[in-house]
Amino acid sequence: MAMIEGIRIQNYRALRDITMGRIGTMEAYRDADPLTPLTVVIGKNGAGKSSIFDAFGFLADCMELDLEAVCNARGRGGFDKLVSAKSAGAEDGEPCDIAITVYYRESHNDRPITYEVVIGASPDDGLPIVKAERLRQRPKNHKTGRPRSFLFLEYGKGKVWIGDEALEGEDGDIECRQVELDPHRLAISSLAEQVKENPRIAKFKHFIRNWYLSYFTPDAARQIPQAGGQKHLNLHADNVGNYIQYLYRNYPGIFQKVLQDISAKIPGIGRIEPYQDPYTNNLYLLFRDKGFAKPFNQQQMSDGTLKMLCYLLLLYDPNPAPFMCIEEPENGLYHKLLADLVSELREHATGRKGGSQVFITTHQPYLVDAMAPDEVWILKKGEEGFSSIQRVSEIPYVKNMVAEGQPLGALWYSDYLD
Repeated sequence: MAMIEGIRIQNYRALRDITMGRIGTMEAYRDADPLTPLTVVIGKNGAGKSSIFDAFGFLADCMELDLEAVCNARGRGGFDKLVSAKSAGAEDGEPCDIAITVYYRESHNDRPITYEVVIGASPDDGLPIVKAERLRQRPKNHKTGRPRSFLFLEYGKGKVWIGDEALEGEDGDIECRQVELDPHRLAISSLAEQVKENPRIAKFKHFIRNWYLSYFTPDAARQIPQAGGQKHLNLHADNVGNYIQYLYRNYPGIFQKVLQDISAKIPGIGRIEPYQDPYTNNLYLLFRDKGFAKPFNQQQMSDGTLKMLCYLLLLYDPNPAPFMCIEEPENGLYHKLLADLVSELREHATGRKGGSQVFITTHQPYLVDAMAPDEVWILKKGEEGFSSIQRVSEIPYVKNMVAEGQPLGALWYSDYLD
């Protein structure tokens, strides 16, 4: 499975410069431990957890939209509201650029690829543009050495090296194509189709496009949609009935596993089945509670039941997203269900083919109790208003206390991490 080993985010809201995991092109993080298949970020209100979540969402939205539309989507408020007040070491009034670096592998056996993008305001009209964009990889059969570009553009103009293994500066008959693109869009969003001779670009775009970032609310799941199966749960989960209808028809074995799981976790739930009204074509979910003669529909179910159902449906997807971001999954859930949820997440976040990498933000110590120190990162905001981040396993006394049997969430609750 494709896996993000590290990410660096610069000048994105309060995230002036944070790095998580391994970045092979940065000397300070070249030998760092990579991100784990299951990663949790904790921190106080306003520390920047939602900004990390949104930085992933920003990059995913760029696969479909131009930069101005992305900067205004999902309540972001435009480029001026996203970019940090000033860069580290910059003079007052000096413009900032948002920069994101992703270090990932397409599979465990593939050489890592570094993606770097720098986004700033155009000096002409102030609209956001791509100032620089690059994809780099180490040459084949090289275990060390500087990664070389196979895509490099500045202000929409640059080069693409043609071929599955082609890289800048290699000997032999290597074709290099000059390209000129709209700087208001990421190059990878269009070059994936234009330069099919370099499948690494298409694979990276496909990887990002298939990220799942949960913008789920229980009220969205209560909506009554028109009938018609859909292959995946969408980001808001307002198509949960359509997705269940699809599983019910095409993957009855998987659907039964979901039912067994939710029945074990939420007492009383007997069966869940889709019902299509023959007159209106509305699609209802019928929840048959063991204590009642007649079923309930989705509009009558509790927030916690709907949330747990959607998380299980997401994890049991026959073709799951390679990367999932879930913000504060504890909201609306009984605290003792959190350990069960983490167990489910860990079972699917295996780092192996067919699994998913899962990234969570949380305020809940009960959830953190189920995590290992190397899976948890703590975000703190400094006096200047910018955030810093640290892996909990890098705090020696915390690591020792967990080894002695102290629950990690309890240590956090007792201010040992703050």
